Amino acid sequence: MPAHVAFIGLGVMGYPMASHLARAGYAVAVHNRTRAVAERWAREHGGRVAESAADAARAAGVIVACVRNDDDVRDVAVGPAGAFGAMAPGAVFVDHTTTSARLARELADEARRRGLAFLDAPVSGGQVGAAEGRLTVMVGGDEAPFARVRTLLDVYARAVRRMGESGSGQLAKMVNQLCIAGLIQGLAEGLAFAREAGIDAAAVVDVLSKGAGQSWQMEHRSATMIEGRFDFGFAVDLMRKDLAIALAEAQARGLELPVARIVDGFYAEIQQMGGGRWDTSSLIARLGRN
Repeated sequence: MPAHVAFIGLGVMGYPMASHLARAGYAVAVHNRTRAVAERWAREHGGRVAESAADAARAAGVIVACVRNDDDVRDVAVGPAGAFGAMAPGAVFVDHTTTSARLARELADEARRRGLAFLDAPVSGGQVGAAEGRLTVMVGGDEAPFARVRTLLDVYARAVRRMGESGSGQLAKMVNQLCIAGLIQGLAEGLAFAREAGIDAAAVVDVLSKGAGQSWQMEHRSATMIEGRFDFGFAVDLMRKDLAIALAEAQARGLELPVARIVDGFYAEIQQMGGGRWDTSSLIARLGRN
């Protein structure tokens, strides 16, 4: 009999992640704020549509959430119809949302108090990684529940690692977003320079991708950046949310992150240009359109 799993949040990441679980033989109950999305998923994969996070969690040994922000996670975990109130003793709540480390620690403490387990497990790899089952998962929390869900996480991830105690997964994700912000800005400036210098940007990328300037962003985003197309991944609105979390964490620790703060300001300009839903590679747009 397949293990019962609840999946809460069927956005651009959660929808394919839950689909991988269903195809792997898990019995999946899904809950989504927009019920029509959950019903479509259930028609495609044969799962059960739950009325609430609590309803989804009742028969599940593992509850997976992939929602938008701290408030959403708190609501689906400990809100009036939250999963914690319906989870069986020993059940594990896995949160793939990018949130503050403070929230992860808060919910982990509350889970322990109730005889449950909570893992903060943000992901990297974007919509493509979710669709292809090739995400990177950074996990914070106790070792025992991590060991129990490791096989499940492997269904849609190519790399899974426990980073340490509760909150560590979120801290690792902050590092990821800080690195991405700097890489994309550097790539945007380089491509803009190539364009203004009158050299073939695509040819430059081809040769640089064989050297020290190579990056995932260069490999996967340079062509669409050159073309001025920005509908291929993580949205600017969400990146600003993540950078705000990282900058607040850094400030609390007395650490200045000048590049991240500058790039966050550039993303604010992109929002003002109407590009809040453009992907993060749209930093090049403020340097001039093609």
